[in-house]
Amino acid sequence: MPVTLKDVAEKVGRSITTVSRALHDYDDVSAETKTLVKQTAVEMGYTPSSLAQRLQKQQTDTIGLVLPTFGPRFSDPFFSELLAGIGNKAAEMGYDLLVSTQPPGEQELDAYKKLVDSRRVDGFIIVRTRRKDTRIDYLLDRGVPFTVFGRTDKPVNFPLVDEDGNYGMRLIAEHLVRQGHSRIACIAPDPELAFSTQRLNGLRTGLARYGVKLSDEYIRIGDLTHASGYEQGSILLDLPVPPTAIVACNDLMAFGAMSAVQERDLVVGSDIAITGFDDTPMAEHSHPPLTTVNQPVHIIGGMVCEMLIKLIKNEAIEDKQIILKPSLVIRQSCGCLPEKRQKVS
Repeated sequence: MPVTLKDVAEKVGRSITTVSRALHDYDDVSAETKTLVKQTAVEMGYTPSSLAQRLQKQQTDTIGLVLPTFGPRFSDPFFSELLAGIGNKAAEMGYDLLVSTQPPGEQELDAYKKLVDSRRVDGFIIVRTRRKDTRIDYLLDRGVPFTVFGRTDKPVNFPLVDEDGNYGMRLIAEHLVRQGHSRIACIAPDPELAFSTQRLNGLRTGLARYGVKLSDEYIRIGDLTHASGYEQGSILLDLPVPPTAIVACNDLMAFGAMSAVQERDLVVGSDIAITGFDDTPMAEHSHPPLTTVNQPVHIIGGMVCEMLIKLIKNEAIEDKQIILKPSLVIRQSCGCLPEKRQKVS
């Protein structure tokens, strides 16, 4: 049985209140009693209740993360990397992580409201930001601490970390044009997602620099899943004049497009180039290995977590808005041989 505060009190012959106040260094307890109580507590192996401590300081030492995804299970390696980065940093800083999965929309916002009203968390990390994000509006209105992985159309007045997706897609555009491609397609997510617009604009701008137009018929909208990459990739491949390269706005849709290519007995890399975005662990080990934009999701998860905990503890945050510069990892899916694998930034 664990040693309780009552056990320590009985051992030293003091009241439970006196023992508690001694352990918390209250001024109305003599130095002699404090020394006696603390020594006895150590000898008996007394460990303070973490719940009691949290209640006393009116904090939970827990941060919340509501993943905008369908169902309790998710297959996106992006979220797996993000969770690992956030969870590891939270544990390192003495905080717990409460994770919930909700479909984007009203149910998702309701999850935030319930967590805020029940005071189960001290703050939130927001991911997959929308151009007009009601989650951010709600938390700002309630005065709840939060940090963000991504950007919105709102003026920046909250801590965030993001990758320069526009620049990353310009790197892809330049590489594909130099590989000889001019019929280049894109599988993008819902335009309401902030990064969708950034990446699509980056690809369009990058191609225009070399006199190549991103045709409307070559733009397809997916939902960031393998299945939608396969579906939209199939539509592109079945066009009367199919593209010679498909740029997916995340790795998972790129893998789906690769499946559509291979199903038609075509060869990814030689018959058609495929690129992704994120550089998840699967990218290096796909068949063929995927050319993609490196986004250090695990590191970013740790960064937004640390920023949030500092915000909760009213500690200074040196850089409140951090935009990381990505690099292009070139592999075989765009036609490059293994020995030509390189990283371009």
